Amino acid sequence: MKTQILIAALFFGGLVTAQQKKDSLKVNAIDAVNIKKQVFKKQGDRLVYDVASSSIAKGTNTFNLLKQTPMISSIDGKTLKILGKNDAVIYINNKKTNMDSEALIEMLKSTPSEDIQKIEVITVPGSEFQVESKEGVINIVMKKSKNNGYNGTLKMQNEQAYYNNPNAGASFNFRQGKWSGNSNFRTGSWTDRQRYTLSNGDPTFKNESFGFNDDPNKNFGGGFNVDYEINKKHSLGFSYNMRYNKSFNSVLDITNWQNGVLNNRTVNNEDAQTRNHSFNLNYEMKTDSLGSRLTSNISYLWFNRDKVSFNESFPLTNDTINKYSALHQSVPQIINNYAANIDYLKKTAKGATWLMGISYNHTNTDNDTKQDKLIGSDFVIDPKQTNHFIYKENILGIYLNYERKLTEKISGKIGARYEMTRSTGEILEKTGFERNYNNLLPYLNLNYAINSDHNLSYTFSSRIRRPRFWELNPSRTYFTPTNYTQNNPFVLASKFYNQELNYMYKNAFYANLSFNMVEDASASDMLPLQGTLTTPERDKNGNIVYGPGGNMIMRTTRFLRYIRTNYGKNRELALTLGMNKSWFKDIWTTNYSVNLGYVTYKGGVWEDPTSQLGQYESESLDPYIIDVKNYNMSATINNIIRLSSKKDWFLGVNYFFASQTAMEGGMIGARQSFDLSLKKIAGDWTIVAEVSDLFNQSFYSVKGVQPNGKYNNITNFNYPRLMSIGVTYNFGNQKLKKAREMKSANDAVKSRT
Repeated sequence: MKTQILIAALFFGGLVTAQQKKDSLKVNAIDAVNIKKQVFKKQGDRLVYDVASSSIAKGTNTFNLLKQTPMISSIDGKTLKILGKNDAVIYINNKKTNMDSEALIEMLKSTPSEDIQKIEVITVPGSEFQVESKEGVINIVMKKSKNNGYNGTLKMQNEQAYYNNPNAGASFNFRQGKWSGNSNFRTGSWTDRQRYTLSNGDPTFKNESFGFNDDPNKNFGGGFNVDYEINKKHSLGFSYNMRYNKSFNSVLDITNWQNGVLNNRTVNNEDAQTRNHSFNLNYEMKTDSLGSRLTSNISYLWFNRDKVSFNESFPLTNDTINKYSALHQSVPQIINNYAANIDYLKKTAKGATWLMGISYNHTNTDNDTKQDKLIGSDFVIDPKQTNHFIYKENILGIYLNYERKLTEKISGKIGARYEMTRSTGEILEKTGFERNYNNLLPYLNLNYAINSDHNLSYTFSSRIRRPRFWELNPSRTYFTPTNYTQNNPFVLASKFYNQELNYMYKNAFYANLSFNMVEDASASDMLPLQGTLTTPERDKNGNIVYGPGGNMIMRTTRFLRYIRTNYGKNRELALTLGMNKSWFKDIWTTNYSVNLGYVTYKGGVWEDPTSQLGQYESESLDPYIIDVKNYNMSATINNIIRLSSKKDWFLGVNYFFASQTAMEGGMIGARQSFDLSLKKIAGDWTIVAEVSDLFNQSFYSVKGVQPNGKYNNITNFNYPRLMSIGVTYNFGNQKLKKAREMKSANDAVKSRT
């Protein structure tokens, strides 16, 4: 009996064991079938969108792919925003792109999405990144393969807005042994059409202007990147990028009314050309098998913009005050930048990472502005608006980061960037200034992986925003003789303090709470300053006119000038709630986000630092008071629907809404955009038809009212509805590894041109 029990026990034990093994095999098989790579996840200081594991990343371009990436949006097809508010700086394989913004967007639109492995969104970048203010970083990681060969892309697109705008591009990549390289070329033409409605005044006076601007553009650009792998530890690379834009016969036509009475008409004809050349030499040495490396760069950037204009103002009434007037203007700008940097990344056997580096930038800008005004029948030099402005800037930066995993669940990154800035500005034979300042910019990131479903992180960063070089050039752009924009060479750098708390649930749902403080803030757009200018009356030859008693006859005119200057401080609290998730076996992919914000702007402008008064002239400026508190919200809803089981037809349905938003210059009106797209993939061919902003609702409108009753309203309708059709052909070995992207030492300067 005991033997039978023992045999039965062994039998059933074996049966149970076998059953467990069979069940285990079943489970493992099921697990193997159901294993699905996470498409969207949090890693350290960044959010990672694994494009290669997403079904929507086929047959499109990188720019459209970025618009579908969580936390990234674009409402105008020309710029990218992070969390709906922060400007984005593009990096490729952790190296900042080496081209100006318009050329960069064209490059992204011509890069196939199949080349992308993943997209990393860094909302608060660390000390190693060359960014300013509250800019975020989008790092595009390319696919890697060791295959030799070549591949390329040809693309043609036609866009229909108010005018028809064709463009085309081509890219070519090769790899052979130790040599690799890529090149690209883009060309196109477009004409911007904008309709303006401007009004300003107070309860006793009203000035209104209506008109349009036609700005035709032709451009071509491109570049190449060559990389040579000397051996397994040493690599040498060289890159060159260029862009040329020509905008001839740009016309701004404005008709002006005062207190409901037709006054005058101003026509401005402008010709402009922009040239941009940049060079970069890169050397990289791998120092160990853990991934440590030394990287160095030497860069040169040459930027040149020539602009000449002829501005005429025609009287439309028979009064003696409004007379025919005209002026010629030449506003060239030349920028030379020399830069170098050395970075050393050290990885330890315990998993810690050190990054230390030093960078140097020297920039020289030359702005020789000339302006002639009509006196009598001759054009003579206007000494107040003719100036030769030289600006020189030297920036030495030293930075250090330390990153490590503290426990199984907690990791951290701490760093700092120390920048020494020495700059001088001189308006030759008139005035000058010198600014020397040092900034210590700390950084901290803590990441807590609570469990596989929950992740929490905190980030702090400090940055500065230096004025763009064109903002410093003391020149004017006229709408009318008394309504113009005025650049300011005396604007100061602003200091930014950024904090962020981020929570992610199941790698699909996220919440982002941020708080930003700005000191010495300058307006995100130009501030409208109103006042009166009193000048002696002059005859047609420019001579002062005297009255019967021998006193000068004085003339008082109202002006409205838009100026960028420091005004005070601002605070911004924002909450973003988002979701990125696929449904019904990836047939429907959603990317939704809602942004809620509260902003305060505090300060004012009591004098115009750019005023230049002649003899016997006086000016009275109305104080511009900034005391703004505002709640705002925006929402982005992106849908990609797969229409066929073969994954060759896709429908895109997107919607964007932004509520009224208060800024320093006034209240920006609500905007929205409804977009549709249809994509067909046929082998190596992709055809995309799109309609952006179907209902023409994403134009710019602002209304500003001061406590004293002064107001300034602007509506800029730029015909935002855009219909386009594009054809892309990919040829060659699509698994080819691209050349090593190289960081340029003068990246921070490019964003300021």
